Amino acid sequence: MRIIVYGSLRRKQGNSHWMTNGQWLGDHQIDGYALYSFGHYPGVVAGEGKVWCEVYRIDASTLGELDALRTKGGEYKRELVQTPYGSAWLYVYQRSVAGRERIDSGDWLQRDSNK
Repeated sequence: MRIIVYGSLRRKQGNSHWMTNGQWLGDHQIDGYALYSFGHYPGVVAGEGKVWCEVYRIDASTLGELDALRTKGGEYKRELVQTPYGSAWLYVYQRSVAGRERIDSGDWLQRDSNK
């Protein structure tokens, strides 16, 4: 199975250790989503824009761990999206983004240039 990550799970980010057992397949840009900052981590919601991501092949155990990390409390929900590497799970933010900073570049690694 594959997962597409856009924020703290990306390489050299705070939660990238969760992807240690995953196989990096490549970078991808998804259309139809907007990226928002929630301080130390981001969230994507359906909307106008593009979001820069990384696609990984992971096992069921890793997906279970990521689900526990991301879907606990209903903050995120998994959604299947298409990538050049096949379909992949994307964690979509489920709460309001009102008053939150949108990352216009769509790239969490470039968030500081948003200011």
